Formats: sequence, C-alpha cells, structure tokens
Amino acid sequence: MMNFLANALLVIHFAFIAFVVAGLILTVIGFFRKWRWIRNLWFRALHLCAILPVVLEEWCGLMCPLTVWENALREAAGGKGYPEDFLAYWLRRLVYYDFPPWAFTLAYTGFGVLVVLTWVLVPPMRKPN
Repeated sequence: MMNFLANALLVIHFAFIAFVVAGLILTVIGFFRKWRWIRNLWFRALHLCAILPVVLEEWCGLMCPLTVWENALREAAGGKGYPEDFLAYWLRRLVYYDFPPWAFTLAYTGFGVLVVLTWVLVPPMRKPN
C-alpha cells in the first residue's frame, strides 16, 4: 500500500510540474495567439502560487515536501525507490535530474521570474474581453 501511495504521489508531483511548465508556455503562446482564457485571473493566480513556493524552497535550501513525502512512503514500504514499477521508473526519470544544486536554484529562479514577467506583460483580468 505504501508503494502505491508513493507512486500516486509521484504522479501528482509530475502533474504539478507539468502544470507549472505548460502554464507558462501556454500563457506566452496565448498572448501571441490572442487566447482570452490565458488572462483568467484564477488560472494565473494558481499558476503564480504554484511556482513561488518552489523558488522559495530553493533559495532557502529546503527539499520539496512532495519529494520528502514520497521518500518517506518508499522507505515505509521497505524500499529505496529502485527498482520500481514501470510507471514510477519513467516518471522519476522525467522529474529528477542529476545536476548540482546551484543549477536548480538558477533554473527555478529564472522560471519564477518569467512567470512574474508574464503578469506584467500579459496581465490577468477578472473577465477577459
């Protein structure tokens, strides 16, 4: 059961990352394509609220709570994370990389700056025209 929960948490983690990355990409594309929905205040606020804790965690040297919980669940299941089932293995390879910590801080900070910049250049509206 613990391994199942760890795998479910990995899927949630991956979905979170996909939302943050796709949200920025779609906002930029939507600006040029004049998509009204990208100016939706709820979408944009949720998107901004998703990236800000990631940037703050990196600057404070904290580990992502989703990663901490997943590791705890894997240890509770008696494992170390590998080997694991197909889905978990491939999602893990997409989510985690072997870079020095400063590279993550730089990448997350830069990404966060881009998200904030879209608020300035493509401001959200309560009711897009």
